[in-house]
Amino acid sequence: MTWRFAFSTLGMPGAEVADAVRTALAHGCHGIELRAHPDEAVHPGMPPWREREVGARIGDAGLEIACLAGYARVCAPGPDGPVVEELRALVRLAARLGAPSVRVFPGGGGDGGRGGEDAAHERIGAVLPDLRDHGVRLLVETHDSHPTGEAALRLVEPFDPAEPVAVLWDALHPWRMGEAPSRTRLVLRDRLGYFQVKDAVAAAGGGVTPGP
Repeated sequence: MTWRFAFSTLGMPGAEVADAVRTALAHGCHGIELRAHPDEAVHPGMPPWREREVGARIGDAGLEIACLAGYARVCAPGPDGPVVEELRALVRLAARLGAPSVRVFPGGGGDGGRGGEDAAHERIGAVLPDLRDHGVRLLVETHDSHPTGEAALRLVEPFDPAEPVAVLWDALHPWRMGEAPSRTRLVLRDRLGYFQVKDAVAAAGGGVTPGP
């Protein structure tokens, strides 16, 4: 296996793409994960000229866009339509920028997210044609209502492993919930699409806070 490394602009909010490129090159990264949010330079709805500029800036530096970090919540309470449209907008943006994947959250309600799993399956199923057509993969992160590999797997398990749907393993959340890394890897197996690590500081009350 050849490991390829990217860093995420989640760790440098508000920074220009040029700054992200310099950081990636300075630390020997192969690519950049771009936070896709209205507060950032990269987001659905950005003008075409800006998309071309971002793609050229990263490509000309010999880097790749590893993933778009979106904020859609596939288990979120409420109607399906807005979630599906947000997913489609992220997929289209990823395709135009040449990003192979889009990262999204579970975002379930207070019942641990189980009540939203049927909705997540419907919403992901609705965008499967978009994912296939654009050659983009949807990655559901181990986060919020589904923080472990075992929980996140339930969101993608109904889909054939050949489909462009997988789990993004954020190393922090399964671990803080007591799921050992060896267990997360065993559970996800071929449904693991991306692995993310981050610094975190243990708080006095038992929680964790992402580091700078």
